[in-house]
Amino acid sequence: MKVEKLSLEQIRAQVTDCRRCELCEGRTNVVFGEGDPHARVLIIGEAPGKNEDLKGRPFVGAAGKFLDELLAHAGLAREEVFIANVLKCRPPSNRNPRSDEIEACAPYLRMQTRSINPDIIVTMGNFATQFILRTGVGITRLRGTWQTAGKFVVFPIFHPAAAIYDRSKRDVLFSDFDRIGQYVRDRIAAEQQSKQIAENGEAPATAAAFASDPE
Repeated sequence: MKVEKLSLEQIRAQVTDCRRCELCEGRTNVVFGEGDPHARVLIIGEAPGKNEDLKGRPFVGAAGKFLDELLAHAGLAREEVFIANVLKCRPPSNRNPRSDEIEACAPYLRMQTRSINPDIIVTMGNFATQFILRTGVGITRLRGTWQTAGKFVVFPIFHPAAAIYDRSKRDVLFSDFDRIGQYVRDRIAAEQQSKQIAENGEAPATAAAFASDPE
């Protein structure tokens, strides 16, 4: 059965009134996510923190500033990507998300992903990575590896907050964002080549044109 594809604004309307779990009782704002509704890159974190809950926007604290720096390093801007979280409401005292909370909120992230239809999903940290890949393997083993979830390419990385407390992870994150930026540039180049070939009356480019896609 074909699943209806909703716009982000339609999904936002559902999330704003959500009372699927107890987190709705303590939230200041729902943090739906923000960015380009047709972004090539969907970045997924764990859950809103205190600053995000107060402002209703994702990644606006110290980790958010570092994420902006990482995006700039990759040749991307915050406005060009879409940033979301597994949970849309802040867990008390920034505790880890509970399985029932993730289950309650999961349909929203799935709808967002279908609506955006990104070229690549970047999962930040354990919870986002394990949720998207449906695995129990930790982020230390998975980071920097090319994975798939359904039709989507997934690239797990350390959470930017981890680099604030562990400076050794900063260089690793810059290296990973180098690869993310290159992946996007390769996709754009391949699509332009495919379009040019089609306009010249030749056979459309096949998947072989994406020579720089992940192994």
